[in-house]
Amino acid sequence: MENVILVIHLILALALIGVVLLQRSEGGGLGMGGGGGGGGAMTGRAAADALTKLTWILAIAFIATSITMTIIAAKNAAGSSVLDRVVDAPVEQPVTAPVAPATDDLLPPSAGNTPITPPPAD
Repeated sequence: MENVILVIHLILALALIGVVLLQRSEGGGLGMGGGGGGGGAMTGRAAADALTKLTWILAIAFIATSITMTIIAAKNAAGSSVLDRVVDAPVEQPVTAPVAPATDDLLPPSAGNTPITPPPAD
């Protein structure tokens, strides 16, 4: 059952993308061309109205399949909340950085543990 709804959901998603791309935008976009010039069965306005209605129908069906898949997933994983998985694990002590000794042992051997004085100013 889940696979059938998933396939329908994917088909609806692709159809919705296609219908949205076919619609004429402010700048022309990927519109269907022929903005009412020919004497065809559908005028430009009628085609736009039909695409708008089709977009609404596909969007409602897409949302319905989304909600249906959410309900099915919730029923299959009953009682598996993230908060249910949290166990009372012992709190670990934070790792602290080692503290450097407060002696002059950190000076390089060539310094001879003597303080460095700046040269006299001329």
